[in-house]
Amino acid sequence: MDTEPVFSTMERVQVDYWDQETDENLVCIDVHSETHDVKTFTFVSLDGKFFRFRAGQYFAFDLPVNRELTSRCYSISSSPLRPNAISVTVKRVPGGAVSNWMHENLMPNTVVKGFGPLGSFTKSANQTEKYLFLSAGSGITPMMSMVRELADLSATAEVTFVHAARSPQDFIFRDELAILATKLKSLRLILIPEEISNEKSWPGFVGRISQELLSLTVPDISQRLVMCCGPGPFMSAARDITARMGVPGSRYIEESFQDTIPLPVIDPVQEVMAETGYRVEFIKQTRTIDVACDQTVLAAAKKSGIKIPSSCSNGLCGTCKSKLISGSVSMNHNGGIRQREIDAGMFLPCCSTPLSDLVVDR
Repeated sequence: MDTEPVFSTMERVQVDYWDQETDENLVCIDVHSETHDVKTFTFVSLDGKFFRFRAGQYFAFDLPVNRELTSRCYSISSSPLRPNAISVTVKRVPGGAVSNWMHENLMPNTVVKGFGPLGSFTKSANQTEKYLFLSAGSGITPMMSMVRELADLSATAEVTFVHAARSPQDFIFRDELAILATKLKSLRLILIPEEISNEKSWPGFVGRISQELLSLTVPDISQRLVMCCGPGPFMSAARDITARMGVPGSRYIEESFQDTIPLPVIDPVQEVMAETGYRVEFIKQTRTIDVACDQTVLAAAKKSGIKIPSSCSNGLCGTCKSKLISGSVSMNHNGGIRQREIDAGMFLPCCSTPLSDLVVDR
């Protein structure tokens, strides 16, 4: 007797995703040395949730450095198409409290707090876009996320990737990049060390980026979307060089936490017209300063020599997050603080102007 074949169907798996507003606990599952002073740290959600992010975005971490939570931002270096985990790649900075703490103390099974994804340093939605990636040092991390994504997609987007470092031994992801350049026919990789004292047989360019070098290696630069990340002097040089080569400002994108934003507009009803502004007390440092009505708390604090950790200065990263014990501020942030943190009395001094006298737990 003939019978009909029986087909079984897979049930749709319900996937829980990381919620930027409510989730914060990350557990480190792997630590991998990339170079003598660079390590990659891989995290998963403590609750087993998946991550949704775009290549080029970053996470802000609250880390227990010297018995006090300290915030730092690190670009995600892993591919967004592998959403079960995120990786960040961190260079040990001489004298850097956070990077040194991570290199010395952050190990598998360590639980830390993370906030993200954040940032808009991401590729164009135009699938036929041609790119020039320019990076130096640890500025390679957001570019690496992009290249890994392109590899996972077997994408055909044309990319010339120029990366600079002190020496061949300082090239982060050097071996993997060589493999990816072989796998992705549309990826052209150009590594430029400043010096080659430890690798006499280096086959490529040596020195720093210049108009002559980019003219030789990327003759169609004016037709490309240029994405740049690295130390300030490197980005400044890249900005000037590409502009001279015909790249319009709208086609040049930097990953930088030093942009400025307009100061928030204060409600005239709340505005106090006193020329002296307001008194702001920092209780841990036993200091009180005057802050003008149109001046951010962070700017005034820095001018007075008061120490507040900071990075972006425009409400993006959350590094300067502080507890407001009393008083009120006008805060115009760009995603660096959650609503529930605001409800708990936290604020970002970098993008907040006083509306009254303040007492800050710093």
